[in-house]
Amino acid sequence: MAEPTGQGTLGHLSSLTTMRLKHGSYSLAGAGGGGGGSFSVEYLVVAGGGGGGHGNGAGRGGGGGGAGGFRTGTLSVTGMVATTVNVGAFGAAGVSTGRGSIGGNSVFSTITSTGGGGGGGGTSGQRTGGSGGSGGGSWDATTGSGTVGQGNNGGLGTSDNPGGGGGGASTVGANSVLGTSAGAGGAGTAASAALGGVTYAGGGGGNTYNATQGLGGSGGGGNGGKAQASLYATAGATNKGGGGGGGGGFNGSDVPANGGSGVVILAILSTATVTFSGGVTQTSTTIGANKVYTITVAGVSDTVTIS
Repeated sequence: MAEPTGQGTLGHLSSLTTMRLKHGSYSLAGAGGGGGGSFSVEYLVVAGGGGGGHGNGAGRGGGGGGAGGFRTGTLSVTGMVATTVNVGAFGAAGVSTGRGSIGGNSVFSTITSTGGGGGGGGTSGQRTGGSGGSGGGSWDATTGSGTVGQGNNGGLGTSDNPGGGGGGASTVGANSVLGTSAGAGGAGTAASAALGGVTYAGGGGGNTYNATQGLGGSGGGGNGGKAQASLYATAGATNKGGGGGGGGGFNGSDVPANGGSGVVILAILSTATVTFSGGVTQTSTTIGANKVYTITVAGVSDTVTIS
């Protein structure tokens, strides 16, 4: 009788290995087995929001800060390799009738979201909202530009009273209407259900003295101030990438507000092992078959490793 050749067993193993490599499994030992291979990661990367602009008093309001850039999708990440992760800082509010500062970029692997542009201030040369992931609202009638695929333009100001709203991830910032209203911040965008479904990256509202104040856009945008009613600018929400509300400079309290810091969210199969470098602050929860990591603090040298 012929001896068994073992080809059936070897053929089975070969087919299994091919199947696992084709579908991006983590190692020949199986999902989460501690090997290399590649991992499919769903991500959301939101940059820091821009700071609100500082108007030049006498009721001339600053523009709202633009939201931080919003990027989401799926990326194949090589296992057992340290991958860059960085959360952008908020953009500071404008001072001394100046434009607000741009927010910090957020990064995951090859994906970079651009910080939101600062709101325009009352100083000549700084009246237009800054460019960024979403553009800042303007003090004057020139648009602050957003980045295609990340956000939208800021709204226009009127230079004689209300400021424009900062752009958001979903919509442009609203233009102000002389004597009637400051511009509202543009609306943000909701993350997918797999990433928690929360809305991020709303633009900041523009400032006014006595018209209708510009409210912040959904997704963490800060409200612009209205000095006559003692309603003052509010900051963009922390870890939502919202733009800061504009200030008017009419009195010591009528000042603009900072933008909100960014965030990075990653959905990775629960069977994988995920480790972060020491500078990372994160929390995790399970949604379906994935563990979802919300990274709220990470510096430029920080990393995540999947195995």
